[in-house]
Amino acid sequence: MHYLDLPGHRPRYRVDGDDSAAPWLVFCNSLGTDLHMWDAQVAVLSRHFRILRYDRRGHGQSSAPPPPYSLADLGNDVISLLDAREIERAHFCGLSIGGLTGQWLAINAGQRLDKVIICATAAKIGTAEGWAARMDDVRANGLTALTAATSERWFTPAFKAAEPGVVGAVLESFVATSVDGYTGCCAALAGADLREEIKRIANPLLAISGDGDSVCPPSDLEYIAARVQRGRHLSLHGRHIVNIESSQAFNAALLDFLRN
Repeated sequence: MHYLDLPGHRPRYRVDGDDSAAPWLVFCNSLGTDLHMWDAQVAVLSRHFRILRYDRRGHGQSSAPPPPYSLADLGNDVISLLDAREIERAHFCGLSIGGLTGQWLAINAGQRLDKVIICATAAKIGTAEGWAARMDDVRANGLTALTAATSERWFTPAFKAAEPGVVGAVLESFVATSVDGYTGCCAALAGADLREEIKRIANPLLAISGDGDSVCPPSDLEYIAARVQRGRHLSLHGRHIVNIESSQAFNAALLDFLRN
């Protein structure tokens, strides 16, 4: 684990993979999770890539600057990490708000990216009114009160029954997220609308959906894949945290896309 001292906050990040000649792959987590949400991917893909993953500001062990945040703030955090590690170009994989971050990067700093994978996301997620209500709820009641509803949105009942330890660990990271970090990112989501700008994305892009995701359904990923210049869509079994629920198929899809 490493930390990067930036003006205003201190993100935690981790590097995996021993081959110094291997291409870089950056993972960007979802709202209310930490870098460990990618453990199942790193276990396989670190044999082929040098992997950089990090805790978004206000999540995991990264510090939380005062909210609100913007999508540009989140994207520039990634650029700062790339610069700190002297990474000129990298593949990028992000889920939910991490997928929005990837879209922003591909629009505004596409020359720093090679291939892009966006998962369980949209060019616009939810409404400003919905995110404002979520922020009010979290400030009043904390994140613990949202755990049951979050579990329902993120995982199918069958997966929760089969892998209670895995689900429990993800929900522990959700509850541990700072209120400032969570509401700051909700503000970024409230203000993010890339539906017109994604037409500028020229990087090869794979959009992966969970076939049972009610947060960002497959149609949201199909929309992005159809509007970027070189996009395609793949749907896998699962709800919002599809990289965990269908980890083997997800890993296979990433390897096929990134190596061919």
